[in-house]
Amino acid sequence: MTSRADYTDEEWAALRRAPMVAGLAVSLADPGGPIELTKESMAALKAAGSPPCDEELPVAVSQDALAQAQQRHNVLKELDLKGATAREQIVEELRRVNEILTAKAAPEEAACFRTWLVQAAQDAANAAKEGGFLGIGATRVSEGEEAMLARLREILGIEAA
Repeated sequence: MTSRADYTDEEWAALRRAPMVAGLAVSLADPGGPIELTKESMAALKAAGSPPCDEELPVAVSQDALAQAQQRHNVLKELDLKGATAREQIVEELRRVNEILTAKAAPEEAACFRTWLVQAAQDAANAAKEGGFLGIGATRVSEGEEAMLARLREILGIEAA
């Protein structure tokens, strides 16, 4: 099992923000209004606080991520996203997280972490309906969000359920 001491500060920061970044990937895949963005962000934050296993790495990252959120740490500012390339920047960030997991995490921790990231993205996608007018004709998960979820699963090596 790995702990905080096994990662550089930069690697740990990438791991810590990864669940929120996964949720953000879905939000940027099909941007809605401020209400949708808020719902999706809250769902990703909730997922960040509850990894799907009790492996040491995801639990430690989750605790650190929640502590950062309580201090109102701004993940967007940390990522320094650039409008037109924001989606690709996020995808690259998650690729980098996957590389860190592959290189340093125990296989069980890495598998749990990857599942956790996909779940955070899925929770964000499910948090708000997309399109329609006043909820009429809206869909739970848009085509753009589905495409981003598929891309994240591909990057992380997670098969669709």
